[in-house]
Amino acid sequence: MKNLKLYSEVSQNIQVHSTEEVVQFAAYDIDQSRLFFASSANFVYALQLSSFQNGRAGSALPVEVCSIDMEPGDFITAFDYLAEKESLLIGTSHGLLLLHNVESDVTELVGNIEGGVKCISPSPTGDLLGLITGLGQLLVMTYDWVLMYERALGEVPEGGYVREAENVSVNCGGISISWRGDGKYFATMGEVYESGCMSKKIKIWESDSGALQSSSETKEFTQGILEWMPSGAKIAAVYKRKSDDSSPSIAFFERNGLERSSFRIGEPEDATESCETLKWNSASDLLAGVVSCKTYDTIRVWFFSNNHWYLKQEIRYPREAGVTVMWDPTKPLQLICWTLSGQVSVRNFMWVTAVMEDSTAFVIDNSKILVTPLSLSLMPPPMYLFSLSFSSAVRDIAYYSRNSKNCLAVFLSDGNLSFVEFPAPNTWEDLEGKDFIVELSDCKTALGSFVHLLWLDAHSLLCVSAYGSSHNKCLSSGAYETELHGSYLQEVEVVCHEDHVPDQVTCSGYKASLTFQTLLESPVLALAWNPSKRDSAFVEFEGGKVLGYASRSGIVETRISDDSVCFPSTCPWVRVAQVDASGVHKPLICGLDDMGRLYINGKNLCNNCSSFSFYSELANEVVTHLIILTKQDFLFIVDTKDVLQGDVALGNVYFVVDGRRRDEENMSYVNIWERGAKVIGVLNGDEAAVILQTVRGNLECIYPRKLVLSSITNALAQQRFKDALNLVRRHRIDFNVIVDLYGWQAFLQSAVEFVEQVNNLNHVTEFVCAMKNEDVTETLYKKFSFSKNGDKVCQVKDRCSNKVSSVLQAIRKALEEHIPESPSRELCILTTLARSDPPAIEESLLRIKSVREMELLNSSDDIRKKSCPSAEEALKHLLWLLDSDAVFEAALGLYDLNLAAIVALNSQRDPKEFLPYLQELEKMPESLMHFKIDIKLQRFDSALRNIVSAGDGYFPDCMNLIKKNPQLFPLGLQLITDPGKKQAVLEAWADHLIDEKRFEDAATTYLCCCKLEKASKAYRECGDWSGVLRVGALMKLGKDEILKLAYELCEEVNALGKPAEAAKIALEYCRDISGGISLLINAREWEEALRVAFLHTADDRISVVKSSALECASGLVSEFKESIEKVGKYLTRYLAVRQRRLLLAAKLKSEERSVVDLDDDTASEASSNLSGMSAYTLGTRRGSAASASSSTATSRARDLRRQRKSGKIRAGSAGEEMALVDHLKGMRMTEGGKRELKSLLICLVTVGEVESAQKLQQTAENFQVSQVAAVELAHDTLSSENVDEEIYCFERYAQKTRSTARDADDFSWMLKVFISP
Repeated sequence: MKNLKLYSEVSQNIQVHSTEEVVQFAAYDIDQSRLFFASSANFVYALQLSSFQNGRAGSALPVEVCSIDMEPGDFITAFDYLAEKESLLIGTSHGLLLLHNVESDVTELVGNIEGGVKCISPSPTGDLLGLITGLGQLLVMTYDWVLMYERALGEVPEGGYVREAENVSVNCGGISISWRGDGKYFATMGEVYESGCMSKKIKIWESDSGALQSSSETKEFTQGILEWMPSGAKIAAVYKRKSDDSSPSIAFFERNGLERSSFRIGEPEDATESCETLKWNSASDLLAGVVSCKTYDTIRVWFFSNNHWYLKQEIRYPREAGVTVMWDPTKPLQLICWTLSGQVSVRNFMWVTAVMEDSTAFVIDNSKILVTPLSLSLMPPPMYLFSLSFSSAVRDIAYYSRNSKNCLAVFLSDGNLSFVEFPAPNTWEDLEGKDFIVELSDCKTALGSFVHLLWLDAHSLLCVSAYGSSHNKCLSSGAYETELHGSYLQEVEVVCHEDHVPDQVTCSGYKASLTFQTLLESPVLALAWNPSKRDSAFVEFEGGKVLGYASRSGIVETRISDDSVCFPSTCPWVRVAQVDASGVHKPLICGLDDMGRLYINGKNLCNNCSSFSFYSELANEVVTHLIILTKQDFLFIVDTKDVLQGDVALGNVYFVVDGRRRDEENMSYVNIWERGAKVIGVLNGDEAAVILQTVRGNLECIYPRKLVLSSITNALAQQRFKDALNLVRRHRIDFNVIVDLYGWQAFLQSAVEFVEQVNNLNHVTEFVCAMKNEDVTETLYKKFSFSKNGDKVCQVKDRCSNKVSSVLQAIRKALEEHIPESPSRELCILTTLARSDPPAIEESLLRIKSVREMELLNSSDDIRKKSCPSAEEALKHLLWLLDSDAVFEAALGLYDLNLAAIVALNSQRDPKEFLPYLQELEKMPESLMHFKIDIKLQRFDSALRNIVSAGDGYFPDCMNLIKKNPQLFPLGLQLITDPGKKQAVLEAWADHLIDEKRFEDAATTYLCCCKLEKASKAYRECGDWSGVLRVGALMKLGKDEILKLAYELCEEVNALGKPAEAAKIALEYCRDISGGISLLINAREWEEALRVAFLHTADDRISVVKSSALECASGLVSEFKESIEKVGKYLTRYLAVRQRRLLLAAKLKSEERSVVDLDDDTASEASSNLSGMSAYTLGTRRGSAASASSSTATSRARDLRRQRKSGKIRAGSAGEEMALVDHLKGMRMTEGGKRELKSLLICLVTVGEVESAQKLQQTAENFQVSQVAAVELAHDTLSSENVDEEIYCFERYAQKTRSTARDADDFSWMLKVFISP
């Protein structure tokens, strides 16, 4: 569904030498893009095609002229350009074969052909040359003029008369050779004597050998017209049927000579038309022909699609003009026309979609427009809903569909305008199959030949019209009554004198008048309506400059963001979208050039676009999405807000998809399965469809997920829940989108409106069944951007809240309060209960139970009974939703054995499995039955309550239950009131705590049940000697027993590494003074040991404490001195390693071997190697590949070895620096060590060893100062790129630390009396 639009037309004249001279032949030079024309006066004119872009229409062409010297009476009969020779090959009527070099203007005679030369045709491959002589002979030779073979074209019986070919006025018009695109075959047409008369047939020859490959049937072919499609599929020829006086037909033959298809040139009743020539374009999709009619000649362009030939363009010329056409070999849509008088016209066509903004297709086919509203039905072409018929072929159309008014303006090939007004689209179904004859509009002024046509409003047209061309003489009577020349931008007012009848098509009564006209200095390539401003449009000039047009005011400078819009290249396809920019409507000018570059407001958006369109989610003039189909056949859906905000990467990067990671990384595009398909339109609003047309011609309608989600978002924003649900169901979108898009807490407030709007309980049930506890906008549809996400309700994550249960509860409440009772409603409510998280099975069964009880009452007139489903139906529905075992267990949990039996029967269980069990339960007492059911369902709390209520006889069962489920002990103590039984529960609980190694809790529990021996053992197990002695007192042990127990505890506590506590036992319970002091000395409790010794005034004990303190002080002094030396060694080593590593890094940088300059793979390998290399590494580490190939077991073993060696420093290792720093930090004094050191200092001073105390403090202070200063120095050098020995000097750091340490908390252990000044 596309139309061929003429968007550029330039006509210029060749200045011939005389009025009698006519232009007869033309040839094309592909390399230099120039045309050669040969005239009847044997002149050759050369002109550049670029002159048509630089010159104005109607002006004289700058040409190069050369004369071909010939004998009197001799003239040119064949003419072509040989690219390999860079020369023109000319054949004459006397048989001369001339080679004319254009650059040197030298003509060379290369041959003399008997009978004259009638046709010259070089092969497409440039190695062979075909000629037809005046005697009907076919000659094929090489470019070295070596004859390969000669064949006779005709089949005339012996003695028959051979006609010479008639003189022709155009190149190869009467006799022709047509080559296949690959040059392997060529076709000719020759006369055949058959049944007493002469007729013609097509012959296909093999080019290399000259063998006749095949031939067609004899037919009345017209003038020997023959044209082989460049792709090689068809051979076009023209013939007239023998038993038919209608117009001739164009037939298509295969290489085997069989006719494939045909179509008539004109109307069947018009026998006056004849075809003069046929030409395929280089893409083999368009066939141009010159057709001679009664009073004029026409250029017609046909297009084949879906097994139907459409006439897409018709351009009329006067008969005397003698127009001839050829396609540009390099540009498939550029048609070159010339007349006998030397007027050359270059026309550029473009394919435009026939689908308008409202999804209505207007397909041009000759004098008909085939109308198909795609929003009603996706009819495949060439089918259509109804048609419009006009007096002549349609050249261009303009459609207006705004403000409930639908109008169509049509420009015809005879220069007239016609107008049609359509009824409302919802009535178009009644027009199916009808054909409306449209009358011409009344126009008294010259309108010229329209190139562009656009509606400004319902009564005003803006058009670009050309005047002065020779084909203008064939337009309507008013068109040539003017002396205007050139192109004009003009405004036409349209008035209808007939009242429009609703539901009817208005085809007559229109009058057109010219109201504004201005001369154009530069060619106009496109017109586009401006939706943001009334009665205005955008005009694109050659070169890409876009200016604005205001009604009856002319061209005005248009500025967007203070910059005039100018495309970097000429864009034939221009459309304007109205977008919403923060509440302000702005125009977005989109242009697509021939190279596939798509520009937005002058900026490059995509470099490989094949077609594009607009989509509006609101089905109005505000465009929300840009549809882009790339040459890779990927369909991109781009939000216009992203384009305005610059979020889409400009250029080709965003729209080029790497085939290796198509499906994994990107969800913003759709892979189009039909190669070469084009976007022809969209269905706006809730339809959310993109319409594609394939190369074959058929239509495909796709629904991109992004557009569908956008439509759902828009429907929810407008509270159209029914439409949103229908979209979700139709396109199989997750139902959770309806809840998650704006937040499920916001949906709870709209649950009633949702249920009322949907008004279909089956649909509500589907919705309920699909609910799940996840936000699909963050999971399943995470890669899709939602335009309304900014309005999403901020949800507070409450652990107690549950999306599924909350939503289904709101739906259930809405159903109960706003939907009348019915069986469907009850089933829907059961669904909400069954699908809750967790499922409310018991509540569902209670509702079914109430229905069953109501059925048992046998009240047939009960209204409620009629409004509810049967219990069996409801139960089957519940079993369909849930697991049958879960429902059976829930029924048992209600202690309703009858209901459980019904559930079991409906779940197709074997009665042998469940019936004996239920019968056994039925025979039990109620409490015991409940207990058994609870045990089966593992409801142990309820089971305990039921077994306790069953009586004292079941106490053993109660104890077994509690012991198997220890979490029941607290509940058991609460339920059991008998003191004896409670004591048994407590003892059992304490035994359980002993098994779990919780001895302290077990001891307390044993005390509660007066089990003192077990309590004492429990205290002893946890090392609580105080508790053991307390329990011993409760047990009323004797003094000897207590003393024995104390000695045992003293040994045990000391063995546990608690000498201080053992000393306390020895002093307080054992009365062992010496042993207590020894234990205090072992515990480094110097002050306490000295106090106890002084307390008992024993000199020998005081001397023991004194000697032990001196010995300990001497040992500490030695340790501190050794540690000071270690600090110095570690710091020196660290500084050396740091310095060498910095030097190595500087060397690498100077040699430009930085990782940043390497490629990704090299950088990764280099970084891994450098990170594991020390400054002193002598060998080279192996690459990461070796380590990557190691097994998991090897990696684990290596990790274990590293953990064992973590306390060691290995010279030259990768982590040597940090290991040294960590060791320095680990040498700091602990808080316990500081406390013991201070206690020792006080003890030494007390016993009079002042000098020893002073020496110890000074040594310890020196060590701590050294350690702190070394750590600070190492920390500062880690963040520095240069280790300056003057700045990072250890003495400076030590002096600084010593000066600030006196008042620091870390040095609070020091005695002030020994601090040096």
